[in-house]
Amino acid sequence: MKKFFRGIMYIIGLVLLALGITLNTKTGLGVSPINAIPYSISQIFEINLGNATLCVYIFCVIGQIALRGMRVRTLDLLQIPMSIIFSRVINIFDGMIKINIDSFIINLILLMIAIVLTGIGVAISVEMKLVPNAADGFTQALGERIGKNLGFAKNIVDISSVIIAITIGMVFSGKVIGIGLGTLVAVPGIGRSIALFNMFFKERMFILTSEQNQA
Repeated sequence: MKKFFRGIMYIIGLVLLALGITLNTKTGLGVSPINAIPYSISQIFEINLGNATLCVYIFCVIGQIALRGMRVRTLDLLQIPMSIIFSRVINIFDGMIKINIDSFIINLILLMIAIVLTGIGVAISVEMKLVPNAADGFTQALGERIGKNLGFAKNIVDISSVIIAITIGMVFSGKVIGIGLGTLVAVPGIGRSIALFNMFFKERMFILTSEQNQA
């Protein structure tokens, strides 16, 4: 039963993460750093966001393997089918959510909601300790490779993602795409959302899903 609840919570986390990522791109205020590359690719080359995200996630898996000295783990390979499913969910939300609002205040509120959903999705999916999101897996592998903590590695990945997204935009369209206020707000916002969610719900999730609580 605990495994069942863990699987359900994991799915819920990924769905909330996909919803948060998609809503973030709809506000027009700038996407979070980790989403900047697929968003730029989707806008420039006119492919859907899910497919662009899948391409980036596959590179993240390849990057993990390279960072570990070409040592391939089963957990790394499982991230590929997970990324395919995750990107399909993003496509569903991308097709469903249509926002065309000129109000800065309303878009800012939607941005806050997107950041909170993303943070909650990350917190739940990571805490279930199943197959990690490919971007999170790459960040973890980078931290291990350079001997730094996850937070430091996350900063490197975020900064690199923004630089790569800006470069892609300037080279292929002559302008910056997807980088704005939302990009700046998302960096601390997602982290704080994760921390607050864990503060109030992490112990409850542990009780619900931990095998150690089985009789």
